[in-house]
Amino acid sequence: MDRTRKSEEGITTAEYAVGTAAGAGLAGVLYQLVTGGFGDQMLQRMFNHALGMLGIG
Repeated sequence: MDRTRKSEEGITTAEYAVGTAAGAGLAGVLYQLVTGGFGDQMLQRMFNHALGMLGIG
Protein backbone atom coordinates (compact mmCIF):
# COMPACT_ATOMS: atom_id res chain seq x y z
CA MET A 1 0.00 0.00 0.00
CA ASP A 2 1.34 3.41 -0.98
CA ARG A 3 1.24 5.64 2.12
CA THR A 4 1.93 8.85 0.17
CA ARG A 5 -1.62 8.90 -1.29
CA LYS A 6 -4.28 10.86 0.57
CA SER A 7 -7.34 9.08 1.90
CA GLU A 8 -10.47 9.48 -0.24
CA GLU A 9 -12.97 7.96 2.21
CA GLY A 10 -15.29 10.99 2.42
CA ILE A 11 -15.53 11.68 -1.31
CA THR A 12 -18.50 9.40 -1.96
CA THR A 13 -20.48 11.02 0.86
CA ALA A 14 -19.75 14.49 -0.53
CA GLU A 15 -20.89 13.42 -4.00
CA TYR A 16 -24.16 12.11 -2.59
CA ALA A 17 -24.68 15.35 -0.66
CA VAL A 18 -24.16 17.47 -3.79
CA GLY A 19 -26.47 15.23 -5.82
CA THR A 20 -29.16 15.38 -3.14
CA ALA A 21 -28.95 19.17 -2.90
CA ALA A 22 -29.14 19.52 -6.70
CA GLY A 23 -32.15 17.18 -6.85
CA ALA A 24 -33.94 19.07 -4.10
CA GLY A 25 -33.29 22.38 -5.86
CA LEU A 26 -34.60 21.06 -9.17
CA ALA A 27 -37.69 19.66 -7.45
CA GLY A 28 -38.35 23.06 -5.88
CA VAL A 29 -38.10 24.84 -9.23
CA LEU A 30 -40.38 22.31 -10.93
CA TYR A 31 -42.91 22.61 -8.10
CA GLN A 32 -43.00 26.39 -8.48
CA LEU A 33 -43.48 26.09 -12.25
CA VAL A 34 -46.28 23.52 -12.00
CA THR A 35 -48.19 25.24 -9.20
CA GLY A 36 -47.96 28.67 -10.83
CA GLY A 37 -49.95 30.04 -13.77
CA PHE A 38 -47.35 28.80 -16.24
CA GLY A 39 -47.77 25.26 -14.99
CA ASP A 40 -51.53 25.36 -15.45
CA GLN A 41 -51.17 26.51 -19.05
CA MET A 42 -48.47 23.95 -19.79
CA LEU A 43 -50.48 21.05 -18.37
CA GLN A 44 -53.60 22.15 -20.26
CA ARG A 45 -51.68 22.32 -23.55
CA MET A 46 -50.11 18.92 -22.98
CA PHE A 47 -53.49 17.38 -22.14
CA ASN A 48 -55.14 18.90 -25.22
CA HIS A 49 -52.25 17.77 -27.42
CA ALA A 50 -52.48 14.20 -26.10
CA LEU A 51 -56.24 14.13 -26.72
CA GLY A 52 -55.70 15.50 -30.22
CA MET A 53 -53.18 12.77 -31.00
CA LEU A 54 -55.71 10.18 -29.87
CA GLY A 55 -58.39 11.79 -32.05
CA ILE A 56 -60.61 12.57 -29.08
CA GLY A 57 -60.16 16.30 -28.67
